[in-house]
Amino acid sequence: MTEFRAGERVRVRATDPVGHTRAPRYVRGHTGRIVEAQGRWELADEVAASAAAPRVEPVYTVAFAARDLWGTGAHEVTVDLWESYLERTERTRDER
Repeated sequence: MTEFRAGERVRVRATDPVGHTRAPRYVRGHTGRIVEAQGRWELADEVAASAAAPRVEPVYTVAFAARDLWGTGAHEVTVDLWESYLERTERTRDER
């Protein structure tokens, strides 16, 4: 897996897995910004499923504009997400 850096734009994978996931439905499919890395932790989905050897992955705090999630609000919402929940986004011309 590729580790992300602070400031990088990422999209939360739009999955609907069977069983437990720590990726809230309200951020799935949305784009946010990496705020910081929180270290490496066992993947909560696999821990909840009693996996014999849960994967250990980086966890990131990701910020989302409230207006992008709910259509209103001037604040940001932050969510801690495992790396496997995230994918890189295409950079815009301004970000290159």
